[in-house]
Amino acid sequence: MRKLTLLACCFFAVIACKENKETPSEEVAESAETATPENEASDWIVLFDGTSFDGWKGYNQEGVPDTWSIEEGAMVFTPPAERPEGASYNLVTESKFENFVLSLEWQISEGGNSGVFWGVEELEQFGQPYQTGPEIQVLDNEKHPDAKAGTTHQAGALYDMIAPSEDVTRPVGEWNTMEITIDYAGETGKVVMNGTELLTFPLGNDAWDAMVADSKFDGWEGFGQYHEGKIGLQDHGDRVAFRNIKIKPL
Repeated sequence: MRKLTLLACCFFAVIACKENKETPSEEVAESAETATPENEASDWIVLFDGTSFDGWKGYNQEGVPDTWSIEEGAMVFTPPAERPEGASYNLVTESKFENFVLSLEWQISEGGNSGVFWGVEELEQFGQPYQTGPEIQVLDNEKHPDAKAGTTHQAGALYDMIAPSEDVTRPVGEWNTMEITIDYAGETGKVVMNGTELLTFPLGNDAWDAMVADSKFDGWEGFGQYHEGKIGLQDHGDRVAFRNIKIKPL
C-alpha cells in the first residue's frame, strides 16, 4: 500500500511539473497573439480621415482656405478663378514632427504641379512653406514643363536635389501612393512611390549641407534647418487631391 501511495505521489508530481513547464510557452503564445496587424496599425496617426480638416490650417493663416474642399474622402485644392496678388493657399499640419514615416495618396490634374513638404516653420519672415521645408515633388510628368527641366524636378524627386531612380507615376486621374521616411536620428531619408523605392538621401549632416549648396536653395536662410516642423501640401496653382494621409513616429 505504501508503494502504491508513493507511486501515486510521484505520478502527480510529474504531471504538476509538466504543467508548470508549459506555462511559459503559453505566455509566449499569448504575447505572440498580441502582435497583430491591428496593433501595428495603431502605431500610425491619422492626419486626414476623409471627413474633416481637423489638424490642418492654411500656412500663416487662421483656418483652412476656401480653395480646399473635401470630395469623396479626399482633400482637394481647386485654384481660384481670380487670385489676389501675393495670395497663396498652402496647407500645413497644426502639429510638428521630426522622425517619422509619412504615408499618403495623391492625384494630380493634367499638366499639374504640387508637392509635399516636411520641416515647415510658420514665421512671418517666411511667406511660403518651401522657404523652410524641403519638398518631395508631385507632378504630371507627361505634360508639366518642370519635368523637362531635369529629373530632379519630376514626381517623387527631392526637389532640385535628388532625382527619382525611375518614373513610376500612374496616368493623370489615377491615385499614386507615396511613403516618405524622415529619420534625423539615423541621418537618412527615403521616398517610395507606388511600391518602388525611388531615392534615399542624407539628413542633418555635412552631406545634406553639400547637397543644398549645390541646389537652388543655397544660401536660403532657414531652409532645411527645422528638423522638427510641420507637414505641408503645396498650392502651385493647379488642382490636386490627397487622401489616406497618416504618419508613424519613429
